Amino acid sequence: MQRLTNACVILATAVTIGAPSLARADGYVSPWIGMHAVDRNDDGRGTFGVTAGYMGGGVFGFEGDVGYSSNFFGPSQIGEGHAVNVMGNFILGVPIGGDDGAGVRPFVTGGLGVLRTHIDAGRLVNASLTSNDLAYDVGAGMMGFFSDHFGVRGEVRYLRTLEDGNRGSGVDFEAGRLRFWRATAGVTFR
Repeated sequence: MQRLTNACVILATAVTIGAPSLARADGYVSPWIGMHAVDRNDDGRGTFGVTAGYMGGGVFGFEGDVGYSSNFFGPSQIGEGHAVNVMGNFILGVPIGGDDGAGVRPFVTGGLGVLRTHIDAGRLVNASLTSNDLAYDVGAGMMGFFSDHFGVRGEVRYLRTLEDGNRGSGVDFEAGRLRFWRATAGVTFR
C-alpha cells in the first residue's frame, strides 16, 4: 500500500511540474494620436484613432485599428478631404518582462481592411467624391507597461490601397496608388 501511495504522489508531482502553465489572454485598448504623410514632400497632418487587440498566450494575436485623418490630402485647390481606415490585423509581439506588471512588448502587425476617402470639391462645383477601397497595412512598434493595466504604445504603420484594375470586375491584388505612412503614440489599457 505504501508503494502505491508513493507512486501516486510521484505521479501527481510529475504531472503538476510537467504540465504547461495556463495560457493567459491579454486584451488591450489603445487610443492614439499621430501624424500621417502621403509622400516625401509632405510635412504631415494630424490623425487620431483607437487600436484594440487580444494576445493569446502573450505572443500571437489579432487587433482592430480605426483611424481618422482630417485634411487628408493637404492643401488642395480642389477642396477639403478626409480619410477613415478600418483594418483587421494579426500581431506578433514578444513580452519582455512577462505578461504581468511592468515590461515591454516589441511587435509587428499587418492585415487587410477598408480605406474610405472623401473629398468635397465645393470650392469649384457643388460636388464630392467618396471612395471605399480594399487596403493593407504593415507596421512595427512597441508597447511599454508600467503596471498590470496601464502603459504606452508607439508605432509606425504603412497603409496602401489595393487597386481594382478593371473597376467592377473584382479586386486585383496589385498595389494601388493611394499610400501613406502613419506614426502614432498613445496610452494602452489592458
